[in-house]
Amino acid sequence: MNLFDVYPLNDIEIVKASGSYVWDAEDKKYLDLYGGHAVISIGHTHPHYVSRLTSQLNKVGFYSNSVKIAVQVQLAELLGKVSGKTDYQLFLCNSGAEANENALKLASFYNGRKKVIAFKGAFHGRTSLAVAATDNPKIVAPVNETGNVIFLPHNDEQALEDTFKAQGHEISAVIIEGIQGVGGIKEASKSFLQKIRSLCDQYNAVYIADSVQCGYGRTGLFYSHDWAGINADVYTMAKGMGNGFPVAGISIAPKFKPWHGELGTTFGGNHLACAAALAVLETIEQENLLENARNIGDYLISELKKFEQVTAIRGRGLMIGIDLPEELSHVKKELLFKHHIFTGEAKPNVIRLLPALNLDKTHADEFLTAFGKLVK
Repeated sequence: MNLFDVYPLNDIEIVKASGSYVWDAEDKKYLDLYGGHAVISIGHTHPHYVSRLTSQLNKVGFYSNSVKIAVQVQLAELLGKVSGKTDYQLFLCNSGAEANENALKLASFYNGRKKVIAFKGAFHGRTSLAVAATDNPKIVAPVNETGNVIFLPHNDEQALEDTFKAQGHEISAVIIEGIQGVGGIKEASKSFLQKIRSLCDQYNAVYIADSVQCGYGRTGLFYSHDWAGINADVYTMAKGMGNGFPVAGISIAPKFKPWHGELGTTFGGNHLACAAALAVLETIEQENLLENARNIGDYLISELKKFEQVTAIRGRGLMIGIDLPEELSHVKKELLFKHHIFTGEAKPNVIRLLPALNLDKTHADEFLTAFGKLVK
């Protein structure tokens, strides 16, 4: 049996990792500023993470959600504390797409409506309604197509107001990334997020804050939507939540009253997943990683703005997009193969930085030096 050909692959096999570095099968060392697509939040093989998972595995790795699972309660309590949403409720699942799927389903159960507002450039996942709310027709199969999703221009407050005025009592939810990741590190403005909040309140629609990539401390606050000074009704999260272990969840406002069977999962919230997520939150708290993400992110952004060849810098904290002109389209590839630095990308020519939240200034300078050589 062959593997299904899913992605174009770099001819590199990673066999070892520690902190912000990885090594290939030939023992070549790479600086990782991609984190496996914003997944590695506390660094590779963090000692506390390894210890937490190993200890849990030696006790019990899995049992179903038909019994009490104490680590789920511990995770909910710590997530509430670190995120500041202490009165919210936690539903645990396995992936970002699943988190968004459940959030949209929950919203529809809540108000009995079908219409969903999403935005140009959005990416919310590859399953059913999550992919229908993703602005990429190429990956929307015919079976996923629906007339229930309304795509509006990003950051266009007037278009949002007009749509609510015309269809407000049919709209179940508005789903938005605080910063679009796949869309090219494009931040929703504070006033735009505040407008979503006020319109959802006015029309009893549900504000879903997709925090799968832009949450979990990546921007220097726990959720990137927090920068707007508002609370969403539902926060979805995944990537950085487990530092590589598949775990996801939705944080649900107290106004939602659950009934048995409304949502469900087999693997969600299993013992190992919760151990991984607890290790991440404990490390974020103990090592002040929100502050570090703000500080190192500010440093990188300020230094990158000094390169006249860069056409734009976007993002917050350690979620940074670097726009380059077409003549510098080779830079990402050469960062990897000449300077051994992993970065991400977005179309047409954006380099994305999504490193671990404990990245330090030495790592940042290593990247800036290599980047400077290539663009100059």
